[in-house]
Amino acid sequence: MRMWEVRAYPEGFEDLLSWVREGALPRIEASPLHVSSEAFSSADHRIVVISKWRGDPEPLPEPPGHLVARKPHSWDFSPVDR
Repeated sequence: MRMWEVRAYPEGFEDLLSWVREGALPRIEASPLHVSSEAFSSADHRIVVISKWRGDPEPLPEPPGHLVARKPHSWDFSPVDR
């Protein structure tokens, strides 16, 4: 599982969110190793994508630089038994 997070400039938030929904997510969802993805947004102009994979996760493409207030960060996670 991978969590990817980026912060947008306030004036570019809607454009960055559209880029995630219409460009970045369809690109990774085309991979045969992709299981599912969810996107979330926050009031402070952050966008988070959580994606599940069979095997190693593929990276999201680099977002348009003029929309990004802070470069994307990503973390890989594994499920924990309870």
